Amino acid sequence: MFGPRAHDLLWVSGLPDGMSLPAWLDGAWLQAAPLVVRRASTAPGRIPVGLRGLLRSERHGFDIDAAAVVRYVTPEMLARAPLSGCSCAALDALRLVAPLLDASGWAWGPTGGVGFALASGLPVLRADSDLDIVLRIAAPPDAAQADALRAIAASVTACRLDLQIDTGSGGFAYAEWAAGRGRVLLKTDHGPVLTATPWELA
Repeated sequence: MFGPRAHDLLWVSGLPDGMSLPAWLDGAWLQAAPLVVRRASTAPGRIPVGLRGLLRSERHGFDIDAAAVVRYVTPEMLARAPLSGCSCAALDALRLVAPLLDASGWAWGPTGGVGFALASGLPVLRADSDLDIVLRIAAPPDAAQADALRAIAASVTACRLDLQIDTGSGGFAYAEWAAGRGRVLLKTDHGPVLTATPWELA
């Protein structure tokens, strides 16, 4: 059974009645672009989502009825998406790091612009696009797993790599945790939490 999580991409039968659309959104884009599930608290049966446009500044958040979802794609599904014929620094980096991510044993997938482009075919990637990856890690990594994470992070040099660790209760940036600052900013459905124990937050 589908249970939407942050970064999942959704296609719906229609947008909420009377919803005010941003000026940058045109009909063709609306037909092709999926909605991105975001972290937020909503009423039962509703899903917090966002529309993204061609530019980084073009974002629009709202929520939808879960019954309106007609199709969905998860980051894990996009980890198996074909990359042939596509080329930019972020996609080249994905080709390079995918075997290391597969070998880690954790569920993972591309998010952000790369995930959106793979799912929709829309031209949102640029030469300087980041590679955003979500890793599903439900417990603190042991020493060997921490080494594997460092190797993954070090393998990408052609573009900025943003590894997000999803604990099941929220997500945080691997770079913050690896820096040894003591606490990380855990993004949850109920807002951000600064914590030293992101895996203990239920």
